[in-house]
Amino acid sequence: MTHNVEMLMVCHDEASPGWIGRSFTGITFQPFNDASGRRRAFTLIELIFVLALLVIITSIAVPRMSGFIRGRALDSESRQLMALMHEAQSRAASEGMPMMLWIDSSGGQYGLTAETSGKEGDAKAETLTLDGTLKIAAVNTGIRASTTLGNLPAIRFLPDGTVDEGSPQTVQLADQDGFGRWLVEAPNRTGYEISDRNQ
Repeated sequence: MTHNVEMLMVCHDEASPGWIGRSFTGITFQPFNDASGRRRAFTLIELIFVLALLVIITSIAVPRMSGFIRGRALDSESRQLMALMHEAQSRAASEGMPMMLWIDSSGGQYGLTAETSGKEGDAKAETLTLDGTLKIAAVNTGIRASTTLGNLPAIRFLPDGTVDEGSPQTVQLADQDGFGRWLVEAPNRTGYEISDRNQ
């Protein structure tokens, strides 16, 4: 398809001083064509190919992103639990009384309170709710008696900076797919360490 355009050309005429305008017609512009003279556009096959590539890239990226998000939730929760443990040790030493870090597996909560005040009697008591995609459990692998606060398993932090012998040896955080982090009691019972597998 051609387009005829009328153009006004300005040129210099030696016979008359100054510039005069002259009109020319018949200049033709062609749209962009490929070598065969046809107009270039995307074909259906090319569009399907591009969409297929997008589907492949998305199928590769989405599992990696979900794994990344899942790992972040586990890491964040385990760091928060470790921070609460450090606070429990600090309070036990500064206030001179044992602190109890209780774990409610069925309710998806954990928290910190002074041993003598019970779960609600401590003005500084804290209750934290677990991320909805995670589960928490206290595991005591030995035959020793388990420390509890009410009916809940608890870690008892003593004023001398150690963990009571009856406290759970491992606290497990796990997501719905079975991936997890473990907080394992240190051999000298001075606290817990984060591990990505049960040792």
